[in-house]
Amino acid sequence: MSAEPTPKTREILNQIQHPVIDSDGHLIEFLPSVREHLRELGGSDLVEGLDGVLGAQQAVRDLSPAARRNLGLFRMTWWGFPARNSLDRATALLPKLQHERLPEQGIDFAMVYPTIGLTAPMMEEAELRQAMVRAFNQYYAEEYAGLGDRLCPVALIPMHTPEEAIAELEYAINTLNMRAVVLAGFVYRPLEGENLPRAARWVDTFGLESPHDYDPVWAKCLELGVNPTFHSSAMGWNRGSSQSNYVYNHVGNFAVAGETTCRSLFMDGVPKRFPDLHFAFLEGGVGWACSLYSDLLSHYEKRNLEAVQTYNPIHLDRNLVREQFERYAGKRARGHLDHLDDTLRFLSDPDEDPDSIDEFRRSGVKSPEEIRDIFSQQFHFGCEADDPINSMAFHTRMNPQGARMSAVFGSDMGHWDVPDSREVVVEAWELVEKGLFTEADFEDFVFTNPRRLWTANNEAFFEGTSIAPAA
Repeated sequence: MSAEPTPKTREILNQIQHPVIDSDGHLIEFLPSVREHLRELGGSDLVEGLDGVLGAQQAVRDLSPAARRNLGLFRMTWWGFPARNSLDRATALLPKLQHERLPEQGIDFAMVYPTIGLTAPMMEEAELRQAMVRAFNQYYAEEYAGLGDRLCPVALIPMHTPEEAIAELEYAINTLNMRAVVLAGFVYRPLEGENLPRAARWVDTFGLESPHDYDPVWAKCLELGVNPTFHSSAMGWNRGSSQSNYVYNHVGNFAVAGETTCRSLFMDGVPKRFPDLHFAFLEGGVGWACSLYSDLLSHYEKRNLEAVQTYNPIHLDRNLVREQFERYAGKRARGHLDHLDDTLRFLSDPDEDPDSIDEFRRSGVKSPEEIRDIFSQQFHFGCEADDPINSMAFHTRMNPQGARMSAVFGSDMGHWDVPDSREVVVEAWELVEKGLFTEADFEDFVFTNPRRLWTANNEAFFEGTSIAPAA
């Protein structure tokens, strides 16, 4: 089949002079084919393991809310895909149909992220996790073979250990010839102790307190010419998970997950140690990034190694404080002046470990300008078309130091967020019509920033594609 863009989409395409790159489209995996790959890798037991994962939602329905909470469960996604728009459902399932319909949708090139496969890197049991990841990656490489002029599938990379991540990076890039990767944005680590419920876990985002050194993973990404992208969900985290309401759990969850991983990588100095790597945090929008950037700047200006000395208790003039108490304090307070140090010592401990004072040391940043450059150049933030907060990325009067965040357009096609895939470019353009984007902002959003993200570690990324002359 073949169809023309809607009149509104055609009007927009006639007005712009650049391609449209979708940095976060989605597929829906055809499970019988995935099972076949998994069976070839490890036999029927692994297929049963996959089916157990897929049947988890139904299996927990009879559990009480308390039991689900102890297991670390929550109200999961339901009715997540197009139904009334059956053509879009078929499109997400069939890569050749995706390929054929891109011009109708007004998109020139699309990165295609997993859906069901995103669960695989999070599996707790190592053998099942590794086999599922590999089976899904084989499926993506096979299904999208010959469609690389318009579509690029994204390989799954587990992160439970650096060795596991590196093994799958090498397999996906060197053996399957895939060109892009999505890394698990966090790993659940069990707390120490006996007979603890499954929910007794902490979230490792590969930073300051991680039990592993993940620098070899970032180095391998650099070596293989891929940039780390993250598409993680914070549903189920200790942010008030609901046992009965999916919308409650879903709202803001991608932003929370992206912010946590981004903050962790920044404070651990990963972008400073690997200045040629770029990192993308998808589907959470850019509002959280503007807030995190501003907040980090504020903290740096007040709590870098030199500035934090303003609060060093050795500088406190206790005699002056006592004099003010004697002059202004009420009768009850004056009766306790001999114990003034009890209060003055609170959050002002002079015995703080000197080696722990410089909390920005690991980050490697030495100035506010370096923070700006990391957020505006190395970090990229995936934004859906209908989010008006996207305009904050380019609001140089609001963002400190006139920063322009690298917001990248992601359609999220294939999921419930997109009732009609023919409307995503129209929704993105509405920000121009409402005066929230300039046309130059729109070009950065759908072309310049995505091009920079995908070519930053591989200048040949778009060679042989339909947008090669422009990109």
